[in-house]
Amino acid sequence: MDNAKVALVTGAGSGIGRAASLALCAAGYRVVLAGRRAAQLEQTASGTGMLVVPTDVGQPESVRALFAKTKETFGRLDVLFNNAGIGAPGVPMEEITYDQWNAVVQVNLTGAFLCAQEAIRMMKAQQPRGGRIINNGSISAYSPRPNSAPYTATKHAITGLTKSISLDGRNFDIACSQIDIGNAATELTERMAAGIIQANGTTVVEPRMDLKHVADAVVFMANLPLDANVQFMTVMATKMPFVGRG
Repeated sequence: MDNAKVALVTGAGSGIGRAASLALCAAGYRVVLAGRRAAQLEQTASGTGMLVVPTDVGQPESVRALFAKTKETFGRLDVLFNNAGIGAPGVPMEEITYDQWNAVVQVNLTGAFLCAQEAIRMMKAQQPRGGRIINNGSISAYSPRPNSAPYTATKHAITGLTKSISLDGRNFDIACSQIDIGNAATELTERMAAGIIQANGTTVVEPRMDLKHVADAVVFMANLPLDANVQFMTVMATKMPFVGRG
């Protein structure tokens, strides 16, 4: 394990973050778990030796402390999976409050930006230099669901952030990828199994896929050498109504 690579996962207490963390750990990475809920991070880490660092990714001081702890413990960072994300109530756009809007922006976009900043600082300075940042974009980075303006806006913005990190990191051996996930079977998508509103106003049960496929995709992206990159990957339930949405 002395030569094992180090990965940091945000939103690691449940769902995609937990599955990706466990998969990275099984693949030989030393993994840092970040999230707001310490108890759930401990559940993810149970019996694995993964490092738990309770973090609010929307707060600069908390993010700085997270990366300082990572450097103190492992000395470097090879992979950041920017996964933390939240949504707002599914109501008409004009009913979203400023606080609801701001909360989504702070976690989904500002949080990803702050974590990327700290990762880039570490990756530029460490030897061997470089690393990889993987952003969780979501299908909503391309096409909205009804009544989802805060989430959709931030996920579209993640695409711009991904491209900017790829460009600005190019000369420092820092690669940046985006994984866009559609209907992975998590607690957050259970409502899809009961039926979810479509663009035409109907309610339709949407197929979901095993979370393992997402975790495997993250590990595949993480394991690439730094002279190769999956710039964008879409992993989705085959029969979900994405192609042709709207």
